[in-house]
Amino acid sequence: MIGDRWGVTDAETRRHFPCDVFVPEPAWRAWRGVAVDASPDAVWPWIAQLRLAPYSYDWIDNVGRRSPRELRGLPDPAVGDPFTATAGRPIGTIVSVEPGVHLTAKLAGAYMSYVLVDSGGTTRLLLKLAGRNGRAIGPVIVVGDLVMARKQLLTFKALAERRS
Repeated sequence: MIGDRWGVTDAETRRHFPCDVFVPEPAWRAWRGVAVDASPDAVWPWIAQLRLAPYSYDWIDNVGRRSPRELRGLPDPAVGDPFTATAGRPIGTIVSVEPGVHLTAKLAGAYMSYVLVDSGGTTRLLLKLAGRNGRAIGPVIVVGDLVMARKQLLTFKALAERRS
């Protein structure tokens, strides 16, 4: 499918992601990844801070409000917490979390897992999205997500590298 991969290897697309438990037979899926020149301990707080804002193109998905560029010292997320916020309003739900390792959420019928892989001084920040429904609309979702998720992961990379 066009746009279903960005920044990931074939091996990374074959690995198990926590969202696979919730969507064992997806109608569509997409993978994203970025190498971060920082340890997982430096990347995780930014993933945990997704609860405050989307960290993508703020003028689109945060109604012009800038996603915070400083860590707010949030506690680790928990199952049942809101996943993110748009214009200050919580959306989505965290469905699985292992602090420092992964955050998995459900948003608008899609499941997504952010996974941190320690690569010896650097971190592979991987994202997989999957949906049970919408086989016909899946390609549109995947292409739209490619633009937004790429920006989000590159923002996390820049913020984590700046702090380490």
